[in-house]
Amino acid sequence: MRVVIAPDSFKGTASAADIAAAVAEGWRTERPDDELVVLPMADGGEGTLDAFAAAVPGSERVPVRVTGPDDRPVESSWLRLPDGRAVVELAATSGLGLLDEPEPDSAHTTGFGQAVAAALDAGATGLLLGIGGSASTDGGVGALRALGLGIALDDSADASSATGGTLLDHVAAVDRTSLRPLPPRGVTVLSDVTSPLLGPEGAAAVFGPQKGVTPDRVPVHETRLARWAAHFPDVDPATPGAGAAGGTGFGLLAWGARVGSGAGAVAEALGLADAVAAADLVVTGEGRFDGQTAAGKTPTVVTAIAVAAGTPVALVAGDVAARLDAFSIAASLTVIATQTTGEPDDALRDPLRFARVAGERMARAQG
Repeated sequence: MRVVIAPDSFKGTASAADIAAAVAEGWRTERPDDELVVLPMADGGEGTLDAFAAAVPGSERVPVRVTGPDDRPVESSWLRLPDGRAVVELAATSGLGLLDEPEPDSAHTTGFGQAVAAALDAGATGLLLGIGGSASTDGGVGALRALGLGIALDDSADASSATGGTLLDHVAAVDRTSLRPLPPRGVTVLSDVTSPLLGPEGAAAVFGPQKGVTPDRVPVHETRLARWAAHFPDVDPATPGAGAAGGTGFGLLAWGARVGSGAGAVAEALGLADAVAAADLVVTGEGRFDGQTAAGKTPTVVTAIAVAAGTPVALVAGDVAARLDAFSIAASLTVIATQTTGEPDDALRDPLRFARVAGERMARAQG
């Protein structure tokens, strides 16, 4: 058999590359003669830079030091592609994983904007911006300020020291005339989120809790984002993807960016469609397969490509909380851990061990 292994990262536990390698290792123990094509995926969040670096020969990492989401310095990088465009990853500059603990009111996207500005200063002709994994619900205000947006604050005593979502409480007016111009090839936002900025499916309600927003504080963040959106009457907060990354999608739309599929862009760079068309099976996966997966996350994009090619699809996930109708076979690391050690949490503590077991079982099921 020829098998393509194309999972996303299992966020917070293992990278896409490590999960793909573990599944492949397990598969080879059962079917050593099969041809395995390992293509780690990403959807705009953590691992997007790595996926492009692996997929595009001649790409170059450019180091950059930025202000992290809690004001501590972060050593990061952006990726220069051979065609002159740059890839910048929010998770690596302003991501939740950079915090010791969530800071739902003060965390910000300043570092992301600084990395984008650095890429522009270096002559980037276009930008691909992966915005998954955000630590904040600041509407992108930190990033836009770093890109030159002028902001007039009210006269509150604490206005000048406010950051993140708290800063939105004090914005009296904005001036876009000083914003950095878009590069010649434009700016594409890579996101797995199609949510609007506001409402029950928006940034505060759906994603705020992931960043430490308690239920009683969701209306506060909602009000902040609505006030922020009112400063940009020409930008529709209902645009799909405006709610991505705590509203950073909306901020980038206000800059003039367009929103695209993160997983779709990575799949194109990897040449995934051709690889899948020539395969007998494709294995995809993510940490939690649930109702949000259908909104454009990696397994949904990979499955659509496989269906178009007539190639069966298998799923490996840390946990499964949605129907598996699209898959010929599926494996949950939590279930495997429960069956082998009796401790479902072992799947979080040692996901690669159970990803190898998943690979073994899937290969064995091929007969």
